[in-house]
Amino acid sequence: MCTIHMTCTMHKMCAMHITRPCGRDGASRTPTGKDFENAMQKPTDLVEYETMLLGRHRPLLSSGPESEIGGLERSAYIVLSRVRIEGPMTIRQLSEAFGLDQSTLNRQTSSLVRVGLLERIPDPEGGIARKFRLTAEGERRLDECRDEIVQGLDKVMAEWSAEDVAAFAAFLKRFNTDIERLSGRPWPRP
Repeated sequence: MCTIHMTCTMHKMCAMHITRPCGRDGASRTPTGKDFENAMQKPTDLVEYETMLLGRHRPLLSSGPESEIGGLERSAYIVLSRVRIEGPMTIRQLSEAFGLDQSTLNRQTSSLVRVGLLERIPDPEGGIARKFRLTAEGERRLDECRDEIVQGLDKVMAEWSAEDVAAFAAFLKRFNTDIERLSGRPWPRP
């Protein structure tokens, strides 16, 4: 398998390329033309392709740069969302939740503390480790970002029936929960 695919960190799966096994030289083989049509034999080939395309539509859902979602960097949006739904969390808890090195999360949380979106607090349960919780500004910015994303989705799905939107949401939830089950890192839901 291609090293690009082996090193993908989001959900331990890659949705970046439609590739077949790499050649002996290590280069991936991306099918084109008739080979492309033949490569799309399984429904999961189509899912991979559509998830790759989904990534390029992010600007439609947000007014900020491509690396941002509604004015927040994507990683900040995800960290803030997790802390909001889970409540105050330690670096270790965040590391376990995301499957990332503690030093990576330490840099991310330090940045969020510096800009006033997270704050460090003593553990409410009396533990030694300090926890991170959203500040009022962090709550406000997260709400703004989410509202902007939902408005973008409303535009995209304006001609969809309510039933189609609900079915799509149910399939996305199922897809995400199956990934979480395989990775061993469930994400809390409201």
